[in-house]
Amino acid sequence: MPEHAAAQVPNDDIARRRPLQSEELVTSSTTGCTVQWGCVDELLTGKCIEYHNDQWFEFTPATTGRYYVNIAGQQCRDVRGVQLVVLTGTPCQPATYRVLSCTSLGSQDDVFVTLDSLRAGQSYLLNVDGYLHDNCRFTLVVSTRAQGIPASALPPATSLTGNPVVTLRWQLPDSLASATQFRVLRREAGAFRSADRTVLAVRRTTYGAAVASYSWTDTLSAAGRYLYQVVAESTDGSTPSLVQQQWYTYSQLRQRTGSASDVRQQALQQQQAWERQARRMRRQHPVK
Repeated sequence: MPEHAAAQVPNDDIARRRPLQSEELVTSSTTGCTVQWGCVDELLTGKCIEYHNDQWFEFTPATTGRYYVNIAGQQCRDVRGVQLVVLTGTPCQPATYRVLSCTSLGSQDDVFVTLDSLRAGQSYLLNVDGYLHDNCRFTLVVSTRAQGIPASALPPATSLTGNPVVTLRWQLPDSLASATQFRVLRREAGAFRSADRTVLAVRRTTYGAAVASYSWTDTLSAAGRYLYQVVAESTDGSTPSLVQQQWYTYSQLRQRTGSASDVRQQALQQQQAWERQARRMRRQHPVK
């Protein structure tokens, strides 16, 4: 279906918000949605999000406890994906709102957002918006089990380097001693999704205790800005945990020593090349 012909979902209107049952998988789209400005307040979310094409859901748990909002299957016009705000309060009365969670994904990875200590019988509003007006199809389920990787704020950018060899180092905290493996993911800044690079087993001492320190080395074959994430996982059903994430910016351009303006110009040219690559990817893989 062409983007301009996509139907607006009914829950674009907060009065027609979509009720969610635990473990119920729903499919939706941000395309064609608009903002009811009287029903949101960007001061509550700060720099986390700006509203562009939002829609509303409502979840009322039957039992008190921890829940996860699992977002998957994103198919977006741009790289950015969707963003999620979870709050309590009276619908369309922002003065009563209390924000529990605010997440901007910045990619189309399958992710989960943890909601601790939800109360039985308490209604919670979920607002899903396209990050910077991205048009996205997606699936969403509120569950007692996490699926995907933990949604997390992105780390700060790093400076350019001419070294294609990336060495990641991380620690396994005592709180994750039951973890059995680490999954290492990598995503180029212009790519839609992260890709698995390797899986490393958690090492044990002769006494059965988990070894704390780990490292892994990757070699890049092309210039770019890459996000690395290390997720600790367990076979006992424990929630996956993000233990390390960092950007690595590799440039094959030769930087002239003693000329800061040349270095800045080369970095700008490299960034523009990456942006052109991302635009080509979006044209080759449009949202249908």
